[in-house]
Amino acid sequence: MERRNFIKQAGFGTTAVAATALATPALAQAMPEIRWRHTSAFPKSLDTLFGGTEQFAKAINEMSDGKFQIRIFAAGEIVPALQVYDAVQNGTVECGQDAAYYHFGKDPSFVFETGLPFSLNQRQYYSWLRFGGGHELINDFYRPLGVRSFTFGGTACQMGGWFRKEINTVEDLRGLKFRVGGFAGNILRRLGVVPQQIGAGDIYPALERGTIDGAEWVGPHDDEKLGFNKVARFYHYPGWWEGASCGTLFINERAWNSIPKIYQSMIEAAAGLVTASMVPKYDALNPQAMKRLLAGGTQLKPFSTPVLQACYDECWQYYDEVAAQNAPFKRMLDSLKAFRPDNVAWFRVAEGSFDSFMHRMSAANRI
Repeated sequence: MERRNFIKQAGFGTTAVAATALATPALAQAMPEIRWRHTSAFPKSLDTLFGGTEQFAKAINEMSDGKFQIRIFAAGEIVPALQVYDAVQNGTVECGQDAAYYHFGKDPSFVFETGLPFSLNQRQYYSWLRFGGGHELINDFYRPLGVRSFTFGGTACQMGGWFRKEINTVEDLRGLKFRVGGFAGNILRRLGVVPQQIGAGDIYPALERGTIDGAEWVGPHDDEKLGFNKVARFYHYPGWWEGASCGTLFINERAWNSIPKIYQSMIEAAAGLVTASMVPKYDALNPQAMKRLLAGGTQLKPFSTPVLQACYDECWQYYDEVAAQNAPFKRMLDSLKAFRPDNVAWFRVAEGSFDSFMHRMSAANRI
């Protein structure tokens, strides 16, 4: 009896060893050594944004046991901050971290991967991208351009920016030279603003010299690192142009098609890891940075309802004008508009009512 058991065990062991021997060369073939270069639109000082790139490369390296290595570069090291998409498209680098809306000048449809102003909050936007057909439409738009993308983190609702004077009325916007990212500049221009698109590292000197009158970036954690509170006193909120803000991982299509499917799956998983962790990290860091800013003399000011309402109305009028002339933009806008009413209504019932109550408790110093 013991002998029969031993033979069975030995036979099983022999089969397992043989299977392993057959599988190992196949696995080795599926995992060749590959080296990619990845450039970011952000400087290393922005540890949450650039930190996503570091997290991504580390995850790929670990999942592939060092076979697939991605060398990362900060903004300006090999590619200027606002040229990541171009570098990926032309093959200078295989992939890059970007904010897609930086490239709205090429086509306004780029805005949809970052976040359409006055549309959805962060969770709702993720939901539309992943389960509402948003990302499929976005990659349909990218396909003829020779790139593809994955959602790559986000910031959640941003702040409205730093100003030398308070913004109380729509009239206060007229003639204002304001650094603002991407598509929102087109809307603000219709209200008299002179928008400026400037990379992160160049904003502080422009604000300090008075080349611009105000600037927005992300929120307290990043803004404190960039030093805006040293040259502007008034900190307005909310950043309605980015009630949600999603990052982009651009990948050159030829490079993507050249790697095994197992590496493609690793990229998708690693991008998902960045997306799952970036907003919670901001949620942990922003409150403490806000406390420090306020203690240092920053004046926190809400945009007035008339200002927000004027911006909201201008947004949706402008979207319809663009959609009438741009088919990809219209397809994405129609999809988002169809997704939006029920989703916002649901959040008003659940999240909104809970948040509203908790905010009242906070205002009453009961938290």
